Amino acid sequence: MESKFYKKILIATDGSESAKTAADAGIEIARISGAKVCAVYVIDTSAYSSVPKDPRWEEAMYAQFRDLGQEATSYVEEKAKVAGVGVEAVLVEGHPAEEIVNFAERNDVDLIVLGSLGKSGIERFLMGSVSEKVVRNSKVSVLISRDQST
Repeated sequence: MESKFYKKILIATDGSESAKTAADAGIEIARISGAKVCAVYVIDTSAYSSVPKDPRWEEAMYAQFRDLGQEATSYVEEKAKVAGVGVEAVLVEGHPAEEIVNFAERNDVDLIVLGSLGKSGIERFLMGSVSEKVVRNSKVSVLISRDQST
């Protein structure tokens, strides 16, 4: 059964347990609707924008972030392939919430799926969560999957 509603689903992942729970949900929705999945990992360059740039340090950090991103997206790729869902893994750089929303707009995504880290209190007040910012700024539907352990 192919749905006309969801054709392309963005699953944002950071490799956390919350993201894996979200990926599982997104893949199931994709399987049921016949949608393709884009597994997106954002290398958060905003966190290091004020650090003095040393080319050797910068390249080592980017290499480590790329490795983490490939590990995170490989989980989604493997699960999608087992479910018979088409999948593409993408690494992008920038502020996570902005890049997720921008990727969705540029790539005609119908649904964004991501996990909630369950931030609360002063941390949420000061910086907000990625999922909150995506919900506020996305032009398409967003599914926030809550990890059962939070």
